[in-house]
Amino acid sequence: MYNICLRMLNDAEEAEDLLQNSFVDVFTKLHYFEYKSSVGAWIKRIVINNCINHLKKRRLELVSLESKHQPVTETKEEQEPYGKWNVGQIKEAVQQLPDGYRVVFTLYLFEGYDHAEIAEILEISVSTSKSQFNRAKKKLRSILSD
Repeated sequence: MYNICLRMLNDAEEAEDLLQNSFVDVFTKLHYFEYKSSVGAWIKRIVINNCINHLKKRRLELVSLESKHQPVTETKEEQEPYGKWNVGQIKEAVQQLPDGYRVVFTLYLFEGYDHAEIAEILEISVSTSKSQFNRAKKKLRSILSD
């Protein structure tokens, strides 16, 4: 859960504070747990929601790009694995992404949400989520190649 907070907030102290607040929420709202999923999934959802709410308070704004830009498509080069970089390099590069890119990238790639779910969570369009994800990948490649 701490890693989720850290990846989404990109600040160790904020991640620790938010994680603590999330577990306070878990214990105070335990009677709302409906046993429709695992306890771990329920806690993870609380942590992610708290991270998103925290980012919204920091004025995270995702701008819809669907009317301004052409859809982004992946080339064969972009589909190749990141075999020449180690986990530490990729982790450091992800932390350098702008908030909007990092949140969508983390939710999609690390947490397994699809673009429709991300759009609903962040209150953006599906195409904005896809665009932010593709831009995050492009920025990540740029950071890693430097």
